[in-house]
Amino acid sequence: MRSLLPPTLRARLTLGLVVLLAVCCAAVGVAAVVELKGVLTERLDQQLAEGGTRFPASLARAGRPPSEHEVEEDEEEEEEHGDTRRQSTGTFGARLRNGAVVDVAVVLSTGSSSVPLTEADVRRLAAIPTDGRGHTVDLSALDDYRVMAAPGVDGDVLVTGLPWEPVEAPVHRLELVAGIVFGAALTCTGVAGAFWVRWSLRPLSRVAATATRVSRLTLASGEVALPARVPESDPRSEVGRVAGAFNRMLGHVEDALTQRHASQERLRSFAADASHELRTPVATVRGHAELALLHPGSVPPEVTRALERIVAESGRMGAMVDDLLLLARLDAGRPLEALPVDLTHMILDAVTDARAAGPAHHWELDLPEEPVTVTGDELRLQQVVCNLLANARSHTPAGTKVTVGLSADGAGAVVKVHDDGPGVPEEARPGLFERFTRADRSTKDAGGGAGLGLSIVAAVVKAHGGIVHLESTPGATTFTVRLPWGTV
Repeated sequence: MRSLLPPTLRARLTLGLVVLLAVCCAAVGVAAVVELKGVLTERLDQQLAEGGTRFPASLARAGRPPSEHEVEEDEEEEEEHGDTRRQSTGTFGARLRNGAVVDVAVVLSTGSSSVPLTEADVRRLAAIPTDGRGHTVDLSALDDYRVMAAPGVDGDVLVTGLPWEPVEAPVHRLELVAGIVFGAALTCTGVAGAFWVRWSLRPLSRVAATATRVSRLTLASGEVALPARVPESDPRSEVGRVAGAFNRMLGHVEDALTQRHASQERLRSFAADASHELRTPVATVRGHAELALLHPGSVPPEVTRALERIVAESGRMGAMVDDLLLLARLDAGRPLEALPVDLTHMILDAVTDARAAGPAHHWELDLPEEPVTVTGDELRLQQVVCNLLANARSHTPAGTKVTVGLSADGAGAVVKVHDDGPGVPEEARPGLFERFTRADRSTKDAGGGAGLGLSIVAAVVKAHGGIVHLESTPGATTFTVRLPWGTV
């Protein structure tokens, strides 16, 4: 599942900083809004308590003369909808009896006016407890009100209310101002935090850049020059410790690569020198054996057989020495010839030789009508084809069909050697193109090769800028060689 977090550490740190600040701003804003709303609500409840039930109580006497038990505060008569004296504009009053609204009015700037109530409004007013505390109700004709209910003298319920707008307006204004201020603060913090995090992580960015350059180097072979070390920073910081450890690791890797390269160079030099020095004595031994076989006098059969074996084994050893010398030269990077090579003619000759060497196999050709020509070393490319055919002949039983195909595409020429033999064992495939590797260990004591044929194929093809690939299953084995059109 893909993570929703940004991919880079710098972006994550910046995002975390902004999120933490946003949480703090939200907490401060909510606390301020709640506190302001509480203070204003408490003040509004105090106003309701100070006003008492005088306005809703006056609704019961509206429109009739006062009785002898009622004491009026002055000589003025009451208005049609209750006594609005000393009442602020918007004051709401209602008198309920047995859950029904008997009288209801609201104070206006010009007096008082009746208020149309719906059944839902009546139910809300009837549900207000007479506990002398403020409650918020939503009246359809007046919006939100803060009301307080108290029992009347005649068993009725007197409800007094003030508009909720003096509380809502400051709260909404505070929410708007806080949102603008906090939004600007988050934006500034995000920009400044991004620059700060970027500046703080500069040493880590240098470590990452150096690691990227190292990862692009070819460390498999050859002399390797590692890039410059990461600039040292404060070792007391985490980034400084990482940079120091990374530099030490690069030093160890460079030492190991240098020692490996020196060891490989010594081994290549030894293989080249040994191969070169062995060619003369091997040729001498073979020459003397052949000369002895040409002696006109009678030679015991045992001696003749021994001389024939010396000639055969010295020839085999000479071929092995030549293969080792070729590999040493390829390892040293010696340039090959870059001449036009007719692969079609080369494959025809190689298959003709293979038919003579392995008449028990069935050899077939799959060649295009037009000749296919690449630029390369003809002798080495011929060795590639011959080694693949020899490999198919040596590791498949008599009667196996071997098909050699040649084709061309936009990238270059493609040579395929396919057989319907038993296939290459699974455990032998990973190192099949390495030196001294045999797919069939049973050939070790039966005059089999030294395991250099396929390694020479891989080395020559690589020197030509191509690739060699194996696909093998029981009954179908295919070696594919791709050679580019370009020069070596």
